[in-house]
Amino acid sequence: MKGMGMMPPHRRKPMSEINVVPYIDVMLVLLVIFMVTAPMLTQGVKVDLPETTSEPIQQDKDVESITVSVDANGAYFLEVGDRGSDPMPLSELTEQVGKILSERANAEIMVRGDEFVDYGVVVRLMAALQSAGATGVGLITDMPDTNP
Repeated sequence: MKGMGMMPPHRRKPMSEINVVPYIDVMLVLLVIFMVTAPMLTQGVKVDLPETTSEPIQQDKDVESITVSVDANGAYFLEVGDRGSDPMPLSELTEQVGKILSERANAEIMVRGDEFVDYGVVVRLMAALQSAGATGVGLITDMPDTNP
């Protein structure tokens, strides 16, 4: 029992390597998640259109269509031709529609409003589109199911 309190303390050497295997695992999991979610982000806006019977509108095939969508949460989306957009506030949507209409004044704008969205949201959207210079605003609907 000699020198029990007299032993010099052992010093650990600082670890000089970093174990990167857990970080690689996390990055691979994130990569898989992004690969799965990326196609979902590019799909169209999910809108349950109200069903009604109406005559189809004849559109000019040369003019690129402008479609404004409102989903069930009240978020606004702008689709010009095949190009969609991220959700945007009404002010930004009005500004972009105004820019498009300054180039093509006779373009018709179609509104896709979700069946369950508040009526006031669609009315505010149509008023904003008219203030941006839209002369004709049409509403897109689905045909009702005729099967009992």
